[in-house]
Amino acid sequence: MRNALGLMLASVVAAVVIAAGGWFYYSSRADQAAPNTIAARAADPLPAQAKLAAKDDVAITAAIAAKPAAAASAPAPAPMPVQQKSTCANPNALGVSRVVEIDTTGGPGFGFDHFKQFDFLTDKEVVLTFDDGPWPVNTPAVLKALADECAKGLFFSVGKHATYHPEILRQVLAQGHTVGTHTWSHVNLNGKKMTEQMAKDEVEKGISAVKYALGTNPAPFFRFPQLQHNPAIVSYFGTRNVAMFSTDIDSFDFRKGATPEKIIETVMTRLDKLGKGIILMHDFQKHTGEAMPALLARLKAGGYKIVQMKAKTTLQSLPEYDEALLKDLKVPTSSARPIGSVVQTVSQ
Repeated sequence: MRNALGLMLASVVAAVVIAAGGWFYYSSRADQAAPNTIAARAADPLPAQAKLAAKDDVAITAAIAAKPAAAASAPAPAPMPVQQKSTCANPNALGVSRVVEIDTTGGPGFGFDHFKQFDFLTDKEVVLTFDDGPWPVNTPAVLKALADECAKGLFFSVGKHATYHPEILRQVLAQGHTVGTHTWSHVNLNGKKMTEQMAKDEVEKGISAVKYALGTNPAPFFRFPQLQHNPAIVSYFGTRNVAMFSTDIDSFDFRKGATPEKIIETVMTRLDKLGKGIILMHDFQKHTGEAMPALLARLKAGGYKIVQMKAKTTLQSLPEYDEALLKDLKVPTSSARPIGSVVQTVSQ
């Protein structure tokens, strides 16, 4: 009896031990396998989320910046905004809303005061243009105001002034502005004593002088002094493929008694009436440089946008006028070589 009872008790204990051991074995396997399963499932959604985030970023960037489609197709458009911010320290700058490239073939004209064909500006768009520079103090003041707002302009340089202050004109170009020409000596090309050859000489010598000052070809953009459009030169520019510029809004900053306040009111009164246009100013004038910060602030407050005009090609000067200029300036012939071919930085 006792033996039988002992055998039964031993059997029960053995069964419990076997069951506990089996449970422990399978439980341990399950615990070991669980992290692998969880890790595998957790890893799956991450690429999908990353792709979704990248897609959303591209969509937002495109919506805010309105950049070309290339930014949306590339997975890494981020460097572009960073580069743009690094060139503009002002996060609330007026900036440039768009850049237009001009094909100057045939000598097109711009500015509704004289040319009505190309109405390329939309509502609230303006082009900032400056005549008669470069000039000490005044041109740098204009450049400073434009740089502070990350805005760009179009400068029509007088040839003589370019040879007086080439370092200032090079600053204009280096800061990303467009440089055109404005004759050699700012003479009225419609003057009574002005012959066609004299007018041509004024134009071409001015082009050679600006090229000499810049060390490179200027844009094929020209503005007639006093907006006096000599018919023979207008035709001549058609053969030279030079675009001509008049204006839509004259600041009259050259008039006696002009003040920064008067310049701003003249521009804004006319601009608010027209709604857009090419603005004529003079970086040669002291009051223009003084007016620029407040004028740019008024443009920004009024919702106006800056359009920069660039040329599809550059304007090649004529060799005979290059040679004549160098003789007039008493420059040794050897200096006619571009500075880049003479002096190069090899270590810095």
